[in-house]
Amino acid sequence: MIKGFRDFVLRGNVVDLAVAVVIGTAFTALVTAVTKSLLQPLINIFLGGGVSGGTKKWHGQTFDFGAVINAALTFLITAAVVYFLVVVPTKKLLERLQRGQEAPPAAVPEDVIVLREIRDALLAQRNG
Repeated sequence: MIKGFRDFVLRGNVVDLAVAVVIGTAFTALVTAVTKSLLQPLINIFLGGGVSGGTKKWHGQTFDFGAVINAALTFLITAAVVYFLVVVPTKKLLERLQRGQEAPPAAVPEDVIVLREIRDALLAQRNG
C-alpha cells in the first residue's frame, strides 16, 4: 500500500501540479500586492479620493467598491498571464503533436560536431 502511494506521489503529473499550485499562489500574491499598493490608490482617487475613496456609507453600512474593483483587476491580470503563458503555448504544442509535427530538434552542439569530425578522420585514416 505504501509503495502504491509513493508511486502516486512521485508520478510526474502530481509533482507538476504541486509546483504549479505553489507558483500560482506566489504569483497571485505578487499581483495582489501590485494591485493593492499601486492600483487601489488610483482607484480610490478616481472614486472619491483619500483613504476612504471608493467607499460609500448607507444606513450605517460601508460598501467598499474600490476593493471590489481591485479584486476584479487582480483576477483579470492573473487570468491573462495564465492564459497567455500557459494555455496558449500548451494548446499550440498539442496541435503540433496531433498533426504529427514535433518541435524542431535543438542545434547540434559544437563539441559534438568536432567529435564527429575526429571520428570520421580516424576512420578514414584506418581505411585508407
